[in-house]
Amino acid sequence: MLVPEHLHRHGRPLAAEPIQELTGRAGRIEEITPGLVRVIGHRRVTRFRESAVFPAHGWSPTISWSPIVTTTWSAMTSNPSIDETLIATNDTRLNVAIAGTGSPVLLMHGFPHTWRVWSDVIPVLSRSHRVIAPDLRGLGGSDRERTGYDARNLAADMAGLLDAMDAPTAAVVAIDAGVPPAFMLAVEHPDRVSRLVLMESTIGLLPGAEGFFQNGAPWWFGFHAVPGLAETVVEGHEAEYLDFFLRAGTADQSGVAATIGDAFVSAYSGREALRCGFEYYRAMPRNAEQIAEATTRLRLRVPTLAVGAQVVGDATARQLEPITDQLESASIATSGHIVPLDRPRELLDQLSPFLSDTLPAS
Repeated sequence: MLVPEHLHRHGRPLAAEPIQELTGRAGRIEEITPGLVRVIGHRRVTRFRESAVFPAHGWSPTISWSPIVTTTWSAMTSNPSIDETLIATNDTRLNVAIAGTGSPVLLMHGFPHTWRVWSDVIPVLSRSHRVIAPDLRGLGGSDRERTGYDARNLAADMAGLLDAMDAPTAAVVAIDAGVPPAFMLAVEHPDRVSRLVLMESTIGLLPGAEGFFQNGAPWWFGFHAVPGLAETVVEGHEAEYLDFFLRAGTADQSGVAATIGDAFVSAYSGREALRCGFEYYRAMPRNAEQIAEATTRLRLRVPTLAVGAQVVGDATARQLEPITDQLESASIATSGHIVPLDRPRELLDQLSPFLSDTLPAS
């Protein structure tokens, strides 16, 4: 396979230059959006897929296989660099990635992710938005906390983060374990959320997800929920364990980019890091109670987009439909569970027009 003619390295075109000469490995080019492509190769020393993203015009890329994702992104995009900083909120400190200017967009990841699950969409969103992508409580570079993992308290973390960022309101985009707190933030504090995108997660025990749970909850829900058990079993095998979820979360079972996968493994390595990740599952019964209580007295008044893929599908939209004033839904049927990494272009096709109506920059 050949690199497209409009890519350049060291000031000379790569026309007719095999991608093997660029990366040292066989690979392929994927276009995320017009003008933004990524080079994907397969490392021989790991089962993770490896990728790098850069603009198709105006920059001379040097492909690096460094696991330091922040450095890679700062060097490899024409967008404002991604800055990471610790921000105090709600009696904890969150590691937050910030990029771009414009109307704020808050990105909330799931398990076993960090803010880097949004790596393929941040360069595009940051062209017109101020992107705020935290590591959620206890995860990634955020402080490890013993308590506070229920959806309502996590929503308070996000409200405090927006306060610290001087953002009275923001569009909120959430996936997986980030969905329940994003929902609680929007339903209980609609003045803080201009638009809401929820993807690939059920919302408590609200009606509508019976099809998803028809054979029972996924096995890891129970495994992770038992205090102390999963940490004891998984510690020392974090890479292999996370590899299961990262492979299962992509449509072709190939996993995610090596730099991203390595960052996830680092973030969840060690007993305390694992415990914090599993606390999100231990909070599920309380989340269900909070969501049920909130929806008995409140409707979701924020314009909302539900995005489903191959795992949760339309369950999110079905749960939202009876309680949401303005609901749109979209299916990305070619994507595995980790939509922002598996099908970033298709996700951006949904996000960009939906977010275009967000409030002016704060």
